[in-house]
Amino acid sequence: MKVNSITGLVEGVAYYATDHCNDRPNGIEPSLVVLHAISLPPGQFGGSDVIDFFQGNLSLASHPYYQQLVDVRVSAHCWIRRCGELVQFVPFHRRAWHAGVSRFANRTGVNDFSIGIELEGTETASFTEAQYAQLNCVIAALKQAYPSLKSASIVGHSDIAPVRKTDPGLGFDWQRLVP
Repeated sequence: MKVNSITGLVEGVAYYATDHCNDRPNGIEPSLVVLHAISLPPGQFGGSDVIDFFQGNLSLASHPYYQQLVDVRVSAHCWIRRCGELVQFVPFHRRAWHAGVSRFANRTGVNDFSIGIELEGTETASFTEAQYAQLNCVIAALKQAYPSLKSASIVGHSDIAPVRKTDPGLGFDWQRLVP
């Protein structure tokens, strides 16, 4: 796997562009990786609802849960499906809207300096072998492409927004990450 540091895209991976992103502040390089868990509807895997959500195309009438997502504009840099397929939404040199109100190491505005990676799952479900393998590949490729990530911390959404978020949750095995 290779990340093109000019385009910010993983080569050979499906890219679904979204306008739920913007430029990072001048001079800010990514220096943190934030892991998330998402499934839409919650607890249901497969389908295209996460892609549609991150692109702003989710049919809100297709499920009762989606009524609480009205006017929500979020994204992540990429998403790893249960089968291990990697999908990208935001080039890594741009700011994805994944962290919300957040803090890490006395810095606020975590979206400014982080990469957001979503895993298809829930806070309580275990993640798959294929997801861990793909996640480790993505992180290695990011560290290769962006020197600012070589010694970066890898944290959960719950670590940067502990009052609001619990993902990736108890189902995520931190020991499975390759240093």
